[in-house]
Order: sequence, then C-alpha cells, then structure tokens
Amino acid sequence: MVADGVTIIKETIFENRFKHIPELIKMGADIHVEKDIAVINGVEKLRGCQVFARDLRGGAALFLAGLCAEGVTEVLEAEYIDRGYERIEEKYSWLGAKILREKGE
Repeated sequence: MVADGVTIIKETIFENRFKHIPELIKMGADIHVEKDIAVINGVEKLRGCQVFARDLRGGAALFLAGLCAEGVTEVLEAEYIDRGYERIEEKYSWLGAKILREKGE
C-alpha cells in the first residue's frame, strides 16, 4: 500500500500549485481537483512512467512518487528539481534508491 485514507489539501497562495497532479494521475494516483482543493484517495500502488517536472515542488513530488512506484519512472525537465535540491539523486542513493541521471541532465 502506497497510501491509505483520504487527504484534502486547500491551496490558497499559488494558483498553479496543482499543475503536477496530471503527472501523478498518469502514475496511478487517485486525485481530484476542483478550484483550489485537491482530494487525494490512497492507492495500492503507483506505476512508473515518463513524467514532466513543471516546477520545483511538483518535481520533487514526482521524484518521490517515482521512488514508490513499481517499474521505472523517468522524470523529464529535472532542472526544476535541481534548483532547490542539490545532488538529490546522490542523497537518495545513499538511502538505497536506484537512480540514474542521464548524461547532460
């Protein structure tokens, strides 16, 4: 089980905070957004796929979801993540994560 239960998030500061949600849904997340509220239902598993990081925090969420997912997750446009998380792949590799950064990234 990746997550159990229901979480409700109300975003009152950044209007585009949820723009990474479609990428999480591609991975199997059960998330519904209406205006500034996201309702997240727990799921048994996430599946790896190709996703796009569109901002710093959303990219970090996709990175973490990829670590939880079954299969391979490819996070494109990872430079957004690099802006706020120095050597993130190295730090998570120390914890046992299997991360490969493509050359030129």
